[in-house]
Amino acid sequence: MSKNTKNTTVDIDYADQAVPKEGRKGFLTMFMIMLGFTFFSASMWVGQQMAAGLDFWGFIKSLLLGGAILGMYTGLLGYVGAKTGLSMDLLAKRAFGEKGSYLSSAMISFTQIGWFGVGVAMFAIPVSGELLGGSKAAMWALVLVAGGCMTASAYFGIDSLTVVSYIAVPLVAILGTVAMVMAVRQGNGTIVDQFAVSSGSVTVIGGAGMVVGSFVSGGTATPNFARFAKDAKSGTIATVVAFFIGNSLMFFFGAIAYIFVGGNDIFEVMIRLNLFYMAILVLGLNIWTTNDNALYSAGLGLANFFRQKKKPMVLISGIIGTLLSVWLYYNFCNWLNVLNCTLPPVGIILVLSYFINKKEYDSDKVEIKTVNWFAVIGVIAGAVVANLVSWGIASINGMAVAAVCYVAGQVLCKNREEAAENA
Repeated sequence: MSKNTKNTTVDIDYADQAVPKEGRKGFLTMFMIMLGFTFFSASMWVGQQMAAGLDFWGFIKSLLLGGAILGMYTGLLGYVGAKTGLSMDLLAKRAFGEKGSYLSSAMISFTQIGWFGVGVAMFAIPVSGELLGGSKAAMWALVLVAGGCMTASAYFGIDSLTVVSYIAVPLVAILGTVAMVMAVRQGNGTIVDQFAVSSGSVTVIGGAGMVVGSFVSGGTATPNFARFAKDAKSGTIATVVAFFIGNSLMFFFGAIAYIFVGGNDIFEVMIRLNLFYMAILVLGLNIWTTNDNALYSAGLGLANFFRQKKKPMVLISGIIGTLLSVWLYYNFCNWLNVLNCTLPPVGIILVLSYFINKKEYDSDKVEIKTVNWFAVIGVIAGAVVANLVSWGIASINGMAVAAVCYVAGQVLCKNREEAAENA
């Protein structure tokens, strides 16, 4: 570190550079941050759909298969982020080019601001209904308070995210699991019996696709957090284990909510069990741990896109997401699910770029292209295929197409370079 750097205020989020050794964090901290990231309330909606269409063993098989695919994807991104210390947007500059990276930055920002807004409404709407009579004024008051608190934790960066995760993760995991067990015990028969009422309309592959699709877009932002791991091994392990545990809990919460109350949220279960204040605590903390991570990623993306500092971009993202939250909740979820299919092609190209060009990632002075058109075309083609092809798992289809486009482009460029050298 230069003298000039020492004499200036250190950016603890290292938005414009690789995270140095002194900015790295231990395994437990990384595990808590990544686990909190996966505590995504919308995943409970997916758990409800799986419980409605699968028996218990089909649910478990889908969970294991989808979790393995999602773990492999996020684990690779976690490895690259921890190994290089680079955020998703800095990795995108290497893979897509300086201006090409604007595509991925805009996509992640747009998607994460959308999910942030949905999350704020997912807290404010049911809580105002149960606690404050469901009035519009009460709902908007909760929207503003919740949005403001979540924006603040993202604004203050990785240290604030760490504090929130250490508080929220154990509480959500323990209290939610206790409520889930209480609900099962009050049901008719064993959990296997209760799952048996499903329609059987979902296949194991279809269920696995739901598992992957539930968080694959958010998982693409994994390098933004894994880059703080002390080494690649701990970053990868923390990511894979956290994603599997966190997502599995959310799916089970959603499934039990469907079986027990016909809903999709552990909040409804806890209300039925007369655990009112505990329900509010669990719902709020559950959403907060994901929303501050989502907003943090959105801020980094907009900072790259507009070439501004991260903090003001986080603030702007939070204001937009908060003010549009109710509209997003009622009108935008289907569009966000479409956008979920556009981000996995970005992630697979970031991974391939690193493993194909490892030596270039060891240097800070690598020449960055303006646009890598093969990477850009790969993302567009992958997104189209993921959204239009009904066979298989959408996100994997998109990644496969994007990978072929990118690798073909790399081979073509290297052949041209060799031909020019031999000429």
